[in-house]
Amino acid sequence: MAQIEQSDKGKKKKGAQKKMSIHVDFTPMVDMNMLLITFFMLCTTMIKSQTLNIALPSNEKVEQAEMNKAKDSEAVTLILDAERSANGEVKPGAGTVVYYYEGKPILQDGVDVNKVNDAQGVQSNLAATQFLGNENKVPQGIRKILHDKNVKVLERIEEQKAKWRNKEITEDEYQKIAREIRNDSTLTRPVVIIKATPDASWESVITALDEMQINQISRYQIDQMNHLDSMMIFGYRTSQGLANIKK
Repeated sequence: MAQIEQSDKGKKKKGAQKKMSIHVDFTPMVDMNMLLITFFMLCTTMIKSQTLNIALPSNEKVEQAEMNKAKDSEAVTLILDAERSANGEVKPGAGTVVYYYEGKPILQDGVDVNKVNDAQGVQSNLAATQFLGNENKVPQGIRKILHDKNVKVLERIEEQKAKWRNKEITEDEYQKIAREIRNDSTLTRPVVIIKATPDASWESVITALDEMQINQISRYQIDQMNHLDSMMIFGYRTSQGLANIKK
């Protein structure tokens, strides 16, 4: 509330204006501010954190024979790499290089991995591609390789997605069925192992994880590179005659 106080100090001159001091009491505004803060806290929608959903391994025990079978017939290993400039930045246009091989490493005849030195490299079933996405709705690059390995699961999920689009099932029902299809052990499903060289960027790792979601792959893991992986990359680059061969 505001109060006006008249000042009667001193002698008044004839015709002089009266001096008044105004005092404003802001105490009631404290309650108003608290009410406004409470109102905005209750009515404001908080920004949801943007997180990446990762399908974690299940807690079910898997027999060793089944694990070996999956590694031989269904495993796909991705090794992420990038071409960098002298200042450490990824070269424009070069992008991320994705080395990959299916199953176990197949080395050239007569090669003893334990006797291979750093300057020699290993000729193997390693190949290279990139993250190319889709072209005219057709998967390209590493997406095509992962798509072909998980084609049965993708076909089943696409059938359920068509039902959801036609409103035959709800979104919750579609998500539940899709989850069951991804975890269906009777279907041929790949096991993807993701590795990264020291030159690879975090963006390339996130892109690889995105490809797992796009291709509906539920079994994958991030692993560390070993000496054999490095020698396979070195041997591949040597065979392709690439400059700045990495050891």
